Amino acid sequence: METEGIEGLLIETHNWGKTVAFWRGLGYELDFETDHHSGRLRHPRGGPYIFVAERPRDRALQVLPVVAVADPARFSPPSAGAVLRPFEPQHWRALEMLLADPDGRPLSVQAPLAAAK
Repeated sequence: METEGIEGLLIETHNWGKTVAFWRGLGYELDFETDHHSGRLRHPRGGPYIFVAERPRDRALQVLPVVAVADPARFSPPSAGAVLRPFEPQHWRALEMLLADPDGRPLSVQAPLAAAK
């Protein structure tokens, strides 16, 4: 099964406020904010969302593409990559698989939690 394409980007930061201000300066609007320094921004003209998540200062930051799939049971990861973590339920009501591309860059494959049966 193919994916539905890139639906968003997960951008980790050491400073939630400054990073959100940066993206707002580029025209993005805060769609929702959690109570633990993370949230989603969308551009009014469309395109992938930006999900910003604050991480501790001692953690290396990452930017991960978020690829959508409708049915995790029918998804087969490409053989050119590697599964870093199989689909697991996440607190944001989605199933997530972490993959690595052939160069080792991680990406998130997400499916609706309701798809798990």
